[in-house]
Formats: sequence, C-alpha cells, structure tokens
Amino acid sequence: MDFDTGGKSVVGGWRGDLAKNWRAGASRSFFCEFGELGKAFIGRPAVAAKKENMKIGITGGSGFIGSRLGRLLEAEGHEVFVLDRSGDPPVNVTDRDAVLRALEGAEAIYHLAAEHRDDVRPPKLYYEANVGGAENVAKAAKAHGIPTIVFTSTVAVYGLNAGESREEDAPRPFNDYGRSKLEAEGILNAWADAKAGRSLTTVRLTATFGPGNRGNIYTLANQIARGRFFMVGEGRNRKSVAYVENVAAFLKHCLGLGAGRHLFNYADKPDLSMRDMVRDIRGALGLAGVPKPLPYAAGLAGGILFDALACVTGKKFPISAVRVRKFCADTVVNAEKAHGQAGFEAPCSLSDGLRNTIRAEFLEREQGL
Repeated sequence: MDFDTGGKSVVGGWRGDLAKNWRAGASRSFFCEFGELGKAFIGRPAVAAKKENMKIGITGGSGFIGSRLGRLLEAEGHEVFVLDRSGDPPVNVTDRDAVLRALEGAEAIYHLAAEHRDDVRPPKLYYEANVGGAENVAKAAKAHGIPTIVFTSTVAVYGLNAGESREEDAPRPFNDYGRSKLEAEGILNAWADAKAGRSLTTVRLTATFGPGNRGNIYTLANQIARGRFFMVGEGRNRKSVAYVENVAAFLKHCLGLGAGRHLFNYADKPDLSMRDMVRDIRGALGLAGVPKPLPYAAGLAGGILFDALACVTGKKFPISAVRVRKFCADTVVNAEKAHGQAGFEAPCSLSDGLRNTIRAEFLEREQGL
C-alpha cells in the first residue's frame, strides 16, 4: 500500500502535482470517501437490517464512530437518538437515572460510550465510565424491556504480544482500559443470559482511524508531518487496524443478528508492520524512507520520563510508557468471523482508508479546502 508522491517534500507547503495525484484517485474510491452511503451511487447493494423503522439509542452517538453509525441507521429508516455527554441534552453513561430516562421507548441500544485514551487519570475513571456505564445500560434495557444491545469492546482484552488473537482465546488485559472493558463484557453477558430472546453483540475493535479522529494513528501521522517522530525499535511488529467507515458498516450489520450472544473481533486486513505503516504515512506526506530507529530501551525510558513529568505538571504528553509499549508490540487479531458474515462487505479497502485520512487531515487542511 504505497502512496506515490514522486518523492516530493511537504516542507514549505503541498506541491500542486501531489494534489493532482490525490484528485486523480478520487473516482476510484468514491464509495469509500462517502462511507457506505456512497454505495447507492455505484450500484453496490447495502445490507438491510432485519427489522425496519426501529427506535435506536446510541451511547457516545456524537463521537467518531457513533456519528457515522447514526447516519447509516437513519439512511435505512430508523429513528436514532443520541446519549452523549456533549449532546443536547447531555447524558453521561455514568448517570444511572439519566440513562434510564433517555432509553425509554428504545427498541435497540448501541453502547459505544467509553473512556479509552491511554492517559486517563486517575485510572478509576475507566471503571466509572466503562463498567458503570455498562451496568446502567443493562439496567435500563431490563427496565424498559429492550431486547437488543450492540456493544463495542476492545482487542485490548487480549493483552500485548498475544499472537493472532481469536474470539475464543482467553483474555489477558494488560491495562485498566482493557480490564474495565472486559468487566463490562461480563455485565452485558449476564444481562443477555438472564432472559431468553435477548440479543447481545459484542464487537472487540482494534485501533480505529479516519478523518476527524485524534487517536493513535492520527497522532503518529501528525508527529511524522511535524518532524517530531522518533522511530522506536525496528518496526517488525505487526498491527491490526480498522477504518471508521468499515467499522460503522459492520456495527449496522450487527443489528440484524438474532437472539443470543455474538462475539466478533473487528479489524481490516491486511495487517501492517509498524515499519510499513510509518513508511506509507511518510510516503503520503512526500517524505522518503524510514528514520533510523532508537533502541526500545531508550524509547521506553523516555516514556517513563514523560509519565513522571505528567504527574508533576498535570499536563498530557504525546509520549508515555504505555504508548511506547503499544507502539513496539504485536497487536494482531483474527477477524475472519466478522468478514465471513453473510451479507457483510467492508465498503472501503484499508489502503483507501489511509489515503483518505491523510488527504483530509493534512493535504486538504493545508490547502484550506
């Protein structure tokens, strides 16, 4: 997945012929740029949910994934309402009474709201939002007789360097985020098992990227673009990642699954080595090659130093020990089960997703488009 820019640098602004190369590829990835809704314009059939015109609540529905999911569901005729602390009115999943009121009348719930950043302090906030939020959603579903929940968990439940993790593998989370999401899975599993006819779909997401996201992949690209990136380790470790439009499409597909518990890993393929990902991002930015790497021990020591500074100053830094460990670790999941679902096809290739993201976040913004 190479991005050919003719080796031109972005220093001093984007080159005109680089912009032309991007525009030339626009028609090839039209449906990808516009998400699954773009399929209607090129004759690709969308997958319809089994039930139509449902009233659906989305926790975290104003967020990166939730906003795209909401548009897909509305396009299929569903009535969507958002539970989000930035919504109008604001609803925090940690507020049991607010969640109970907001979900009255819902026929299905997408539970996406979570604390997920690596630098959340204090760690108890993970449990308040992720565990407490799951408890409140399950209680509301029980109280209102809502039979369907689709929940976004995380591949962090498998831990670092866990091999190509499959859904049946034993979880071994290494951080508070992974532990809190695994605990949330248990709460929702108990809700599903308590009464026949309930449907719970848990989707363990890998790192998800796309225009507008400020997660790990954007941070990596931004540091490269600003000349502040240091390659730590040789970069032979592999990463499973996912493009946001594909994630939203799969979550929409899950609404049509029947009663019982359903568990999926979701990632887009092929997996990339960290070195390849850095090379491809640099290529998209007109930068050649991969910088000489720092030894892992030196990078980890730097992360620990920045952690100490964060504790002393109260500031957040782009470097931390957790991020260095994650950057240098294998994080690979098997997603054959998700991609083998009848009627589901990811609307966008991984290479097109990366290309769209780099263009939207750096090329078009630089040009003021």
